[in-house]
Amino acid sequence: MQTPDEALAVAAANGDRDAFAALLSRHYDRVFGLAFRLTGSKAEAEDLTQDICLALPAKLGSFRQAARFTTWLFRVTVNAAHDRRRRAASHAKAADGWGDWETARRAEMAQAAEAEDWLATTMARLSPELRDTIALTLGEQLSQKEAAEALGLSEGTVAWRMSEVKKRLRQMARAEGML
Repeated sequence: MQTPDEALAVAAANGDRDAFAALLSRHYDRVFGLAFRLTGSKAEAEDLTQDICLALPAKLGSFRQAARFTTWLFRVTVNAAHDRRRRAASHAKAADGWGDWETARRAEMAQAAEAEDWLATTMARLSPELRDTIALTLGEQLSQKEAAEALGLSEGTVAWRMSEVKKRLRQMARAEGML
């Protein structure tokens, strides 16, 4: 005579590995069949069934014998399928927002790279004196006084050069339709 499922479940909940193996042997195919009907996908059903089998030892402690073991096991399977659907929906929702953010981030990076390229090309068209002044003040972040000392010029000349650079960059940007 075969041991009833309910007795095996109680024994398995108390750590009896043979009882747990017997339950899995009896019900694995039924759990998989239900999981397949709930998910509609063999791969999803296999994953769901494996998840249930891994969680079952911990869940057996909640089996109270108020219903047949198979009824309880099917409830566990349905709940696991619902949880999986909710997680998938949450992941899909998060991925949609992430995709929009990533698209915007890449567009910003492309725009910044384009602006840097334009600035580098435009700066190359300036006189060497103006480029030297820019390299020290903007590139090396020296004050106009420090740049003047490094270039051997007066601070007023450095200020004039910076003003001239701004004026020429605006003119070039207008000529190229950027402003």
